Amino acid sequence: MTNMTTEGARHAVVYARVSSRQQEEEGFSIPAQLKLLRDYASQSGLAVKQEFVDVETAKMTGRPGFAEMVEFLTDHADRCRIILVEKTDRLYRNLRDYVTLDELDLEIRFVKENFVLSADSRSTEKFMHGIKVLMAKNYIDNLSEETSKGMREKAEQGTWPSRAPLGYLNVDTKGKRHIVLDPEIAPLICRLFELYATGDYSLLEVTRQINEEGLCHQRSGRPVIRSAIHKSLRNPIYYGDFVWDGKHYSGTHDPIVSKELWDKVQQVLHTRGNRRTRHQKHWWAFQGLVSCAHCGCALVAEEKKGKYVYYHCTGNRGKCGEPWVREEELSRQFGEVLRDLHFEPEILEWVRDTLRASHADEKEFHDKVVADLQKQYQKLQDRIDAMYVDKLDGSISGAYFEEKSAEWRKE
Repeated sequence: MTNMTTEGARHAVVYARVSSRQQEEEGFSIPAQLKLLRDYASQSGLAVKQEFVDVETAKMTGRPGFAEMVEFLTDHADRCRIILVEKTDRLYRNLRDYVTLDELDLEIRFVKENFVLSADSRSTEKFMHGIKVLMAKNYIDNLSEETSKGMREKAEQGTWPSRAPLGYLNVDTKGKRHIVLDPEIAPLICRLFELYATGDYSLLEVTRQINEEGLCHQRSGRPVIRSAIHKSLRNPIYYGDFVWDGKHYSGTHDPIVSKELWDKVQQVLHTRGNRRTRHQKHWWAFQGLVSCAHCGCALVAEEKKGKYVYYHCTGNRGKCGEPWVREEELSRQFGEVLRDLHFEPEILEWVRDTLRASHADEKEFHDKVVADLQKQYQKLQDRIDAMYVDKLDGSISGAYFEEKSAEWRKE
């Protein structure tokens, strides 16, 4: 956004937009639009008060430049009432944009179309402009459909169709965009999977460890946060497959980890998600039961000299000055609290009955899930068998049978 003013002239704002890389190549670039509009303003005796720009890929929600322009025109309604734009489809993406600007009662000059829309415009001019707005919306809708179609076709060919995930780079080979291994980040992604597969690290711990070893976002250089680490560990793209638009594809890119390592990580994630604990050498008496009174962080235990157990604050929220405490002292304090607890026989019986019912419900749910999966498996097997008969009868081709049967077997 640029501020350009001239004393004694009518004020106007400039708006420029590109909606795809293809339009950049076709001459609709932001610099070309701005030059056209600045020249027009100079020739027309208009002072460009502000310039607003949007660069977007397709029919995405939100245009910060457009929103800032509307806010600016609303705040400066008494001094600035003119918009300069190249043509109709540069200004509007949808009918809501049209209504938003129409309510501001502005003068809009479409420079390339040599047309001015204002409150004084004739009804026929407004009617023709409305048709252009609908045509612009149709163009955007069509562009979005074509973009989605192109991405889907790339995915079906095994090519990741979007921006490269962490560990990969986007490259262009003979006009075809695809992803290749990032020589700096890919080894760290592999290291991430290897660390977490051991089961000795929580997500927070493995995030700290891998960031200390140098993992960061390539563009910003910022460390990778825990949620992004979790998402990466779940991403099948690292063993060679990927999911696009809800469908699973086999990729043609080089994997960073083996399928076996990826599966092992999924098992650890699943186990941690259910138990929220990890395999460790020792199980401490008060593990997960106590927290620091000073900062609220969990207390962890360490064994000293092979026989003494001490608990101390993890310090996850910064260095904590609270002293260590012996396990015997914790036992004494817990004992004082529990000594006065008393349960009536009917309460104990109620607890036992509840636990039995809970176990029965869990087993019933487990059995139902297994039965549903077996039913689904049999349904897919019946499809394959029926299709094989169609193949023998010549109703379908062998290639089609192989394609569908492979898909169903994988499912």
